[in-house]
Amino acid sequence: MAPAPISTSNVASVLAPTPTADQAARFLLQLQFSASDAEIATVQTQGFSLFLANQFNAAAGTTGWDWQMAQGFNTSAFITDVTPTDFMMWQQLIASSDGLRKRMALALSEFFVVSSSGVSTPSCSFAMAQYWDVLVAGAFGNFRQLLEEVTLNPAMGQYLNTQGNQKGNAVTGRAPDENFAREVMQLFTIGLYQLNLDGTNTLLGGLPIETYTQTDVTQLAQVFTGWGLDPVGNVAVTNPLSVRSRMVLNAALHETAAVTFLGVTIPANTSGAVALGMALDALFNHPNVAPFFCKQLIQRFITSNPSAAYVARVAIVFNNNGSGIRGDLKAVLVAILLDAEARSDVQLVALTWGKLREPMLRYVQWARTFGATSPTGKWNIEDMSSAGYRLGQSPLRSVSVFNFFRPGYVPPNTALALQGLTAPEFQLMNESSVAGYANSMMSDIVNGHNSSTGGLAAPAYVAELALASTPVNLVNRLNLLLCAGQLSVTSQNLIQTAISTIDASTIAGQKNRVYSAILLVMVSPDYLIQK
Repeated sequence: MAPAPISTSNVASVLAPTPTADQAARFLLQLQFSASDAEIATVQTQGFSLFLANQFNAAAGTTGWDWQMAQGFNTSAFITDVTPTDFMMWQQLIASSDGLRKRMALALSEFFVVSSSGVSTPSCSFAMAQYWDVLVAGAFGNFRQLLEEVTLNPAMGQYLNTQGNQKGNAVTGRAPDENFAREVMQLFTIGLYQLNLDGTNTLLGGLPIETYTQTDVTQLAQVFTGWGLDPVGNVAVTNPLSVRSRMVLNAALHETAAVTFLGVTIPANTSGAVALGMALDALFNHPNVAPFFCKQLIQRFITSNPSAAYVARVAIVFNNNGSGIRGDLKAVLVAILLDAEARSDVQLVALTWGKLREPMLRYVQWARTFGATSPTGKWNIEDMSSAGYRLGQSPLRSVSVFNFFRPGYVPPNTALALQGLTAPEFQLMNESSVAGYANSMMSDIVNGHNSSTGGLAAPAYVAELALASTPVNLVNRLNLLLCAGQLSVTSQNLIQTAISTIDASTIAGQKNRVYSAILLVMVSPDYLIQK
């Protein structure tokens, strides 16, 4: 039975009954990685709400863990090699059928950050695969449950030092590690400053109010002691079950003194599991969580500078999904994608609307749009983080727990800075990364990536080659699929004129027209800024 359309209460009051092709493509490029002719037609037939409901019901694809096992990475040769994580992630993003789920998981990976560059434990590639699978499984679930899964995940445990964290010892001077306690507040739940529901700072005497103190960090750190790998299995790659299970408590290593943080007290001698639950409940129920999390999720999907009203509308849904449930991620995502601001065509001409497409999203979009495949199924695409030679970004490869970029980043000495506007993704932009991205795309569009060793074969571009003799039609197609019709007339004319200079009387010439047209679109400002 087909699902009923999702309720649009508290979201867009008027949704286009029959979206245009451009509107359908824009919607698709916001909620997933790419837009195909068939998907555009389906959105036009079903409308936004019903299409979205169907995507929530799409079956989940193969897990990252199972894919790595199928590829034979559970051998001693890979015991401390995290490279399989790169292969797995590109496979998950490019080849998966559940695009919305994977897109949400990727956004969550930039909020609850664990970087494979900082996980080197034996079975590290499987630890990272399990972390990714946790985000995928929780993508449409509840924030509170996901927060707990993230907290007790072995990859997070190693990355932010809860794995093996012990209670203090006055004799030796050992104190509980504070890393996770600090970041779970600063980055994963409440942020640095008290917020209004609309994401703006609550002020006292004209100044923002800090959400927590160093004492709160020191106290909370005691809760995260005594946790370590599940002894089932071991950390050898051939039997990596210990990094697949949640961390377990060793009560002898857990601090049992009373803990007070953020005005909440956990009594002395509370068991470790209960204390953890009480601490996470306190964080989850803090009024900052809704605006702090929701604004960043809007930034990942829609725009770098959502209005305060937009943030408030989504935060209201986080606090109550309409059925009295707090933290419903599915309801939050619906509110973000169907909000009037997200769907309004008026935003297309607003200079302060939209966001810079992340390099890894551009790459995945290219591969999915044109049907790039891995002939051997190995997806041998390595870490693409090099700014000078590759994309300048790679999934699960953030340089730190602060993600690839900060949510409040403002490019210095720019018009954005003068207007007080944030542009998070611009933190990845510099002379090297601009050239590295263009050169990397130029090569891969033509040759694929590591195609001789099981990476990505160059797409056939069948539909595009059929239009090569007519530049205007070719550019129109790319404009729809890649830009949702947002290429300016000036850009369209420039690209058409450029590719018209390429002789298309031969197959080689036609291919060069297609290659050049795709590259020129994907380096154009109209494409790079997604609205």
